[in-house]
Amino acid sequence: MRAVIAERPGDESVLRLVEVPDPPVGAGQLLIRVHATAVNRADLLQRRGLYPPPPGASEILGLECAGEVVAVGAGVSGWQVGDRAMALLAGGGYAELVAVDAGCAMPVPPLLSWEEAGGLPEVTLTVFLTLFTLGRLRAGETVLVHGGGSGVGTAAINLGTLAQATIYVTAGSNEKCQGCEALGAHAAFNYRQQDFVAALLEATAGRGADLILDPIGGPYLARNVEALAPGGRLLLIGTMGGRHGELDVAAVLRKRVTIIGSTLRARPSEEKARVVQEFLREFGPALAEGRIRPVIDTVLPLEAVAEAHRRVASSAHLGKVILRVR
Repeated sequence: MRAVIAERPGDESVLRLVEVPDPPVGAGQLLIRVHATAVNRADLLQRRGLYPPPPGASEILGLECAGEVVAVGAGVSGWQVGDRAMALLAGGGYAELVAVDAGCAMPVPPLLSWEEAGGLPEVTLTVFLTLFTLGRLRAGETVLVHGGGSGVGTAAINLGTLAQATIYVTAGSNEKCQGCEALGAHAAFNYRQQDFVAALLEATAGRGADLILDPIGGPYLARNVEALAPGGRLLLIGTMGGRHGELDVAAVLRKRVTIIGSTLRARPSEEKARVVQEFLREFGPALAEGRIRPVIDTVLPLEAVAEAHRRVASSAHLGKVILRVR
């Protein structure tokens, strides 16, 4: 099969489309012929040598995919050859075939295209895990999402709106702010032009956000606490801005703030399977009805993987950058 590998840590020039052996399908697994996958920021970090795959995972890039089931491993029920599947992966998505634990796969609803399905699992399940399972988001609460125009950000707008929460976002341009508001964000703050803390407090009559979803990390730590409402929850999912930050512990105590860190990729397959099942119980009907679908910025062929990485690195995209494999 053809697959994309990074010959060595480096920029987009190290990405190569090469022939590699087909993956075997083991007990409890599905073998999927990939039609589409998507580029996530974790892929850019892995390419640079900064985010290696978990032990035992494929070295091939790609954390999600959608395609046709071509083999079903021993002990797997509920799936058969020919089924349309989308899957959360620990690696291996930038390839024509991928083996995945069956519990990490979901049926592709008829209303979703291959490209939409290929860009759904990673961001949607990340948002579900953080905002709903860990953050305990309830209807009527207020959420601030940093990077509202990203794949995770647009998915947070989608799921949060369905859950009847009020969603505020930050983004890096007026165009992206307008795009986020068109998707359903209550308001979007251009962090290059506005102090997001002041803007949020003004928009919420001084109360702040019940939850903040933050991929930035260190530089926003103290400001996030300032922007939280009493009893608020800060959900850290990345370190795009840096790993270290200062924090006024007294403010955390005074506001009774909860700080939660989470990653999805390194969790054991059985934990990911639970996330998948809980998501389907909560949002399965909305998914089947087409009310949950990723925002697609760009679709490129697998051969244009370097261009896709550059698009994501530029932060100019709104939503997902998709790679069409088949």
